[in-house]
Formats: sequence, C-alpha cells, structure tokens
Amino acid sequence: MELEWKKIEVQDRALFLPYLYSLASRSAETTFANLYLWSRQYPTGYAVVGDFLVMKSLEEEVFAFPAGTGDLRKIVEALDAYQRERGQALAFQCVTREQFAQLEALFPGRFQIEYDRDYADYVYDAEKLANLSGKKYHGKKNHVNKFQKQYPDWSYEPMTADNLEDCFQMALIWRRENGCEEDVEKNAEMCVALNALRLFTELSMEGGVLRVGGEVVAFTLGEQACEDTFVVHIEKARADIDGAYTMINQQFVQHALLGKYKYVNREDDVGAEGLRKAKLSYHPAFMVDKGYVTEK
Repeated sequence: MELEWKKIEVQDRALFLPYLYSLASRSAETTFANLYLWSRQYPTGYAVVGDFLVMKSLEEEVFAFPAGTGDLRKIVEALDAYQRERGQALAFQCVTREQFAQLEALFPGRFQIEYDRDYADYVYDAEKLANLSGKKYHGKKNHVNKFQKQYPDWSYEPMTADNLEDCFQMALIWRRENGCEEDVEKNAEMCVALNALRLFTELSMEGGVLRVGGEVVAFTLGEQACEDTFVVHIEKARADIDGAYTMINQQFVQHALLGKYKYVNREDDVGAEGLRKAKLSYHPAFMVDKGYVTEK
C-alpha cells in the first residue's frame, strides 16, 4: 500500500471534522485546531484511507488512532501491512481507554498499551466550574470575590475580531515576562498561542477576554471536542493581577460554555508539579487517560 502524507492545513478543517467527531472522544488530541497548531511544532501528516482519516507523525513511526466509521479491523490490518513493507512495527499514540478496548475486542491479546499520567487530560463538570459552589470550591470562590473587590472596574467579553490584537499584545508581554525565548518548551507553547490568536476566526474557535481598567489581563480560547465536551487549549493571564487565572476560567465557562456543554477538558499537566496541583484543585470529574500502543 502506498500512502502520500499531506501536511495539515487550515482549509482541511471541513474535511477533518466529520472524521474527528465520529470518534466521539473527549481527548484534546481529537480536535482540529489542536492538531493543526501543534503540527507546526511536531510535523504530522494525514491521508484518507477508505472510510478513515489516518494521521502519522512525520518524525516517528507512530500513528494516531484511525478516525472514521468504517471497518476498524480492516484499516488496522492495512496500516500493519504498510509498516511491515517498510520494515517498521505498528504503533499508535494518544490512545484512550475506550479506543484501546475497541482494539482489544477486535484483536484479543495482540496489542499492549502503556499509559502516561503526565499526558492525561483533566475533564471537569462545566456547571461546577461556572458556579464554584460547595465546600470543595470555597477557596476558588473566595479568589473570585477578592478579584471583584480589588478590581471593581473589571469586565468580561467574548473574544472577537475586535479584541484579538489586544490579546495578542498581552501574549507578547506574557512571553517576555516568562522567559519563553530561553525555554524551548515554553517557546513552542507560545508559538502555538500566538498562532491560535492569528487564526482564531479561520479555526472557528471560541474564547473569552478579561479586562481591568480597560486593559486585557487574561484571555482563553478553545474548541468543541464532541457533543458534550469543550476543550480549553490556551489560557494566559498577567501574573501581577491577583486572581486573573481563576476569574477568566470561571467567567468563560459561565458566559460561553454553560448550557452548551456538560464537560470542560482543560488538557494535561505535562508532568509539571505546579500545574498538576492547580488542575487538581479544581476537582476534575474524571481523567482522559492516553497511552502508547504496540503489538505484543
């Protein structure tokens, strides 16, 4: 089997969405903007094979879980044959527990999976993030109340073409103040954030903006993953504005997501201790575990 791997482009969104939605996955890795933006940092190619969209790392011999409604057994066997022809082993990355169960049902005992806690997504109940009610969220609610008292001239607004430039300028300040140019991983993350703002409209994302005294102090943006889940890809706030992160998190869910989505995926913590502590403090409803699949 010959496959021509195409580079993911913005205009491929219409092609990708039906395939991605067919997965009915709450994983951040199954959203188009996320795939497109990070494919600039980690080159990824795609090909349509029969009834499936197949994605492959162009730097490693590893595939994403096939997206489509056709015969999964057939496409897995086809990819296995493709790899064997090239002297390579078949492997899949970012496979969820539900997806691995599908492989196990079709190929009992053939595959094994190794989950990586550092890349498990945190998924929250949207209503709880919006209301911050109850004893568990008492501290978060206090942060919001303190912010509102300390900054009485605060305001929230949806992200639109009219305020993108203000967000872009705040992001540049954030990059400078957080030493992104000296840190490869931080720099890659900021490149993704800046490109997300540049292509906000083209990628059909949704976002929110927090201002204090008319100046942008925080912004957030993301996209739908499946029918009941929204993924927050990017959230940035000024360190000198106490409570800005808590406030933009709560306000965005309250104004933009509540009533439309049951869950909010706030992605993984990449193993960073501080980030893990912060994400756990919001009490996730569950985690989306993802692993690396190989043949036994």
